[in-house]
Amino acid sequence: MSDGGGELVWAVPREVLFAGVAPWLGVKRDGLDGVLERAGRDGSYVPRPAAEIDRSLKQIIPYLVLRDRGRVFLMKRTRAGGDARLHDRYTIGVGGHLNPGDGGIIGGLAREWREELDADFMPEFEYAGLLNDDTVDVGRHHLGIVYLAEAAGRPVEVRETDKLSGSFEEIEAVRAVYDRMETWSQLVVDAILDDPPFGQQMRSPERDDFG
Repeated sequence: MSDGGGELVWAVPREVLFAGVAPWLGVKRDGLDGVLERAGRDGSYVPRPAAEIDRSLKQIIPYLVLRDRGRVFLMKRTRAGGDARLHDRYTIGVGGHLNPGDGGIIGGLAREWREELDADFMPEFEYAGLLNDDTVDVGRHHLGIVYLAEAAGRPVEVRETDKLSGSFEEIEAVRAVYDRMETWSQLVVDAILDDPPFGQQMRSPERDDFG
């Protein structure tokens, strides 16, 4: 994931994205009345530094929770990361901004997978819902598209070890660091990890309008 600079990121005007829908807190799947479609169709690529301070825009972020037979890939951000608001925070989300050339949301998520993780496979990404949080500064500027994936015993390691550490942990260990998680990860734990059978009922969306 780029730290910014000249990076262009996909962003959608807030008033367009939430047209007819009240902004919500947490992960939501139903009753969104076209938010997912507008997130992919009605945005543009803008310089990331400008988007990070423009509250009229929502940057679209694929956010992947990777599991391995009941365990969760838990990561901790170091102080070498580009966003000081997330230093020393735990996360269960792999992902980042969408850039020109990604070829869509799945393409962007696949790129982030290759950049952030060292693994000799590409998993199937399973759509879980949309993640919104306007209560904190980071969340006000972003909308998450949450996915689940299964490692199925295949090894996975963090690639950028200067910025992250990570390993598969039992759900109890994930909950033990809940208070030190970034807000998005807390909301995903509340919505998905605490909802048996751990996202099994989730199905992939039929459309991918991101370009």
